[in-house]
Amino acid sequence: MKAAAGFALLAALCQLPGQDIPADPLGSMTPAGVANGKRLFEAQCAPCHGIDGRGGKGANLAVARLRHAADNQELVAVIREGITGTGMLRAWQLDDQELLQVAAYVRSLASVAGSVSGDPVRGRAVYEAKRCSACHIVNGAGSSLGPELTEVGARRGAQYLRKKLLNPGDEMADGFVLIRAVARDGREFRGLRVNEDTFTIQTKDESNHYYSFRKSDLANLEKQFGKSLMPSFGATLSASELDDLVAYLSGMRGDR
Repeated sequence: MKAAAGFALLAALCQLPGQDIPADPLGSMTPAGVANGKRLFEAQCAPCHGIDGRGGKGANLAVARLRHAADNQELVAVIREGITGTGMLRAWQLDDQELLQVAAYVRSLASVAGSVSGDPVRGRAVYEAKRCSACHIVNGAGSSLGPELTEVGARRGAQYLRKKLLNPGDEMADGFVLIRAVARDGREFRGLRVNEDTFTIQTKDESNHYYSFRKSDLANLEKQFGKSLMPSFGATLSASELDDLVAYLSGMRGDR
């Protein structure tokens, strides 16, 4: 959200006649307010950000620095207005006081962000040894078959990342649904759905080659929810290697 819009929001939200706009709109928040913010967060925000705020479909909020909210004024504005072009929608259901309480609770998550036990330097070596760049992009390098990982540490918590490495088919991200298509002549195709409408479906295979099918030409079209092209690393990584890889991924926050 633009700075001017955020300033206007906080002027309406916090200013009283004869008073200046507080530099920190959360500065006077009480423990009871934060507790109510936690209750509201769990009811309204947890479906995307996780019950503990450590990420899921939405960003990991248990970090010291939020990419779109460097200060509390920006955080209030983001919650109020959402982020254009993302799944972060405006919090129309919260009144002004509830909005501040949720923001205060989100800020409190930074104090429990904690650290991961692995070594990110060794984790990068694991990432390279397992050729993860064959499917993922980091800072412009790699393949676009799977999700880009340049900012994955800002969007996903360590617990979520570990779960995805062990059970990659769980909670598939939008745009990465695995499909199995069988043509009427018996030819079979397996890959990721790219786009779909009533009459056609577009896909890409493991080599990142794109295909388009008319549904009327297919004998069978199956969406394989719970499955993934990504292999599980539970049997191929030691416990320490897994810790290191999670530490490396957790540190990816878009900073080169």
